[in-house]
Amino acid sequence: MAGVACAPARPSLTSISSGELRSLWTCDCELALLPLAQLLRLQPGAFQLRGDQLVVPGPGGPAAAAAAARGGFNVFGDGRVRLDGQPYRLSSYIKRYVELTNYCDYKDYRETILSKPMLFFVNVQTKKDTSKERTYAFLVNTRHPKIRRQIEHGMDMVISSVIGESYRLQFDFQEAVQNFFPPGNKVVNGEHLSFAYEFKADALFDFFYWFGLSNSTVKVEGKVLNLSSTSPEKKETIKLFLEKMSEPLIRRSSFSDRKFSVTSRGSIDDVFNCSLSPRSSLTEGYLPL
Repeated sequence: MAGVACAPARPSLTSISSGELRSLWTCDCELALLPLAQLLRLQPGAFQLRGDQLVVPGPGGPAAAAAAARGGFNVFGDGRVRLDGQPYRLSSYIKRYVELTNYCDYKDYRETILSKPMLFFVNVQTKKDTSKERTYAFLVNTRHPKIRRQIEHGMDMVISSVIGESYRLQFDFQEAVQNFFPPGNKVVNGEHLSFAYEFKADALFDFFYWFGLSNSTVKVEGKVLNLSSTSPEKKETIKLFLEKMSEPLIRRSSFSDRKFSVTSRGSIDDVFNCSLSPRSSLTEGYLPL
């Protein structure tokens, strides 16, 4: 019928869009989702369950040197995570809200959050069984130019608009994730799909900050890639894909005793080094979930 627009197709929870990984390099991936349990199995060097704790190797820890060599993810959280309903304590994470008081802290924080892919935990109630929650890992590829540009632009713009004043800036991914899941599925902890920092300047009169007028939110947009699979062969492809995405960048210097680990952005060639061996593994059929 004329004048009737077709609704855009939504990604399925049980099958991936045809050809999404057929010829995909890691730098083509903007955002991604996969069950947290699957991520733990595919990345045992980056995440380990020890009793009631989910351990993420980080700066200053016993596995710090090995973790730095492996790369990994910047995990954002509040100290707790529920894995399919089971509570765990979280180690070595970046708080979703931090306060910064000087330029060195700001520079450290900016370089840290952009040095690795970001990881957030999100719980979802499915339409089939609303009494149970399934935990997903939401990945933000900070090396993708579209994603990196939105984060850097947001940080640059707020600085230029509040010179010498305090401000608060939040980055929010809720809309991208909520639009990914089909109707009837509920994102339980959507507020966990964001992070924010507050820069407190030493200003005598900070009227805009006092009245909440210097608070900004950037809603990050991007295509969400479904990385779930039950096929052993496809899981191996996803494993290689995740390892390539989280490869370490070249460090300018070592500051393991600083508040945040500092990793340089590297050259354009370093950031967008998209080779994956064997290349043929990504040219086969798409990944069924």
